[in-house]
Amino acid sequence: MKKRKLKTIKSYVKFLLAICVIVACVSFYIVNILSPLKHPTTIVINRGMSVSYLSQSLYNRKIISSKMLFEFFIKLNGGKIMAGEYDIPANTGCLSIATMVARGDIATTNVTIPEGYTIKQTKKMLESIPTLNGDVNCNTDKPVCNLHDGDIFPDTYKVARGTNRLAVLELAYKKMQTVKNKFLSANYPYPLKDFNDVLTLASIVQKETPSVREMPIVAGVYLNRLRIKMRLQADPTVVYVLTDGYGDMHGQPLLSGHLKIQSPYNTYTNYGLPPKPIANVGMSAIRAVLHPAKTKYLYFVADGRGGHLFSVDYADHQKKHNVWRQIKNKRQK
Repeated sequence: MKKRKLKTIKSYVKFLLAICVIVACVSFYIVNILSPLKHPTTIVINRGMSVSYLSQSLYNRKIISSKMLFEFFIKLNGGKIMAGEYDIPANTGCLSIATMVARGDIATTNVTIPEGYTIKQTKKMLESIPTLNGDVNCNTDKPVCNLHDGDIFPDTYKVARGTNRLAVLELAYKKMQTVKNKFLSANYPYPLKDFNDVLTLASIVQKETPSVREMPIVAGVYLNRLRIKMRLQADPTVVYVLTDGYGDMHGQPLLSGHLKIQSPYNTYTNYGLPPKPIANVGMSAIRAVLHPAKTKYLYFVADGRGGHLFSVDYADHQKKHNVWRQIKNKRQK
């Protein structure tokens, strides 16, 4: 009798467990899998929007299958929704959507400011990004409204989609302030006097070569020239003047007549460094100037393969320059 009763209880428990599993599976299906959303979509939650308004809107757009469940899951996540733009993948369940908007998992975009870009180039680039909003200029005394080359740090910034373009510039400005503070007490190689000198030389190095390996050598060349009071004769400084601070000649050649243009930034007509940086620089160029290669090189010329050939004396430099000239002539034919 007892054995029969025990079997009955076990059967009953198994039945209840089976029911629980079925209920759990059905609940999971309804909450996480069952979704009327067949294609990816984007939703925008404006500031001040109520949960009930949002749930009705999502239900009307056939993004969620149940307003009641959606609002219940919002309550489980704290009862609030975060303003912003959200990317919702196809077949996303009610719980997942509620969790996204309650936690603020808003859609983001990566904005990359390339190393060596000037402020003008950066602003033009930001204006071309459709996922950002707002103007790139302003008329207040805030630093972001009065940017100069060397004021922002080139990097990739992950921001919410729809972020104001000025906010991106402000992020880049604040990061450069952090970098400056890091190196303010560094030992600057002679004859550099302050961090403005470091940034200015780094901006020339940045524009001269994209090669991180070459940067310390190029920095060493220019420091050698500064120490013997020899003109830097850096082409990027002339380009900076010719393009009114834009920094890119769009494929137009730099001619010998251009080297005579009058400007304190022209290192062919002036000794020493330009007054300020000619571009915004990355960490590799800064470190190259702070830790230059110890070399006797005074000259360098393109090698035709994306790098440079370095020389100690002018006669050797002329030989290498002639080789580069022949390479250029062949390419132009």
